[in-house]
Amino acid sequence: MELFRIKRDIPFMSYGRLTTAISLVTFVLAVFFLATRGLNFSVEFTGGTVLELQYQQSANLDQIREKVDALKLGESTVQNLGSSRDVMIRLPNKPGTSTAQLSDKVMGQLKAADPTVQLRKVDFVGPSVGEELVSHGLTAVILVCVGIMLYLAIRFEWRFAVAAIIANMHDVVIILGCFAFFRWEFSLTVLAGILAVLGYSVNESVVVFDRIRENFRKPGMRGHAVAEVIDNAITSTMSRTIITHFSTEMMVVSMLVFGGPALHGFAMALTIGIVFGIYSSVLVASPIALWLGVKREHMIKPVKQKEEAVV
Repeated sequence: MELFRIKRDIPFMSYGRLTTAISLVTFVLAVFFLATRGLNFSVEFTGGTVLELQYQQSANLDQIREKVDALKLGESTVQNLGSSRDVMIRLPNKPGTSTAQLSDKVMGQLKAADPTVQLRKVDFVGPSVGEELVSHGLTAVILVCVGIMLYLAIRFEWRFAVAAIIANMHDVVIILGCFAFFRWEFSLTVLAGILAVLGYSVNESVVVFDRIRENFRKPGMRGHAVAEVIDNAITSTMSRTIITHFSTEMMVVSMLVFGGPALHGFAMALTIGIVFGIYSSVLVASPIALWLGVKREHMIKPVKQKEEAVV
């Protein structure tokens, strides 16, 4: 499906140095913010207390947040759990205060506003569980990256595998840098969003790389330079790229605006990842593959001709 067709190839590769320089600057800034400010880990990673409450009517989450924040127990999370009457509150660890004391303080504050609220469950997440989640999350990201590299190396060529993984890591670091700079809460849903961005970004790279391989096989492109072949491949997929990413971004932005606090981190990670995923797949991965020396013979296996017997 195409909404439009670009008749003249856009010289993307001629801007390769500029686009990769911009990517390098944003990458360095993201690493700087990660090193200096760090991530604002949620209770799942740092440990804390989780309370499950039930109201007789739909709960007013904004009012509940104001009551909990008034206790000054740290950065808390208030969200619905299942229905509008069920509420989950996450509280960070507070030295010198037990889980029972934290729950009593919160319930006392909330019962003063609404005596019908009931405490259904109290859980304590220890620091060891948070450390285990961090290690498992890093393992998941590493395994995804290794799988992407193996897939691209087998399907295309190792130069494309290296270029794609650099572009994907660029997207991940940019997302983490944004969360570090703005001090947004980094939770398990954000980690899920990052893993989704990895798969989404590599899909765009595969589409472009597949069109590059097709162009190398076309008789009409044999006399063109490698940069011109890549420019033609990117230009020919522009309509598909705009349709796909625009429709996806509309869905993600709707989650970000109307999804509430429960989906805010996940939707924010996807929003940033999709924007930078388009940029990196087109303007980072392809120039890197070109600079790594990809050639026509790398993408096309030579056909061995049988020697005819001389009678």
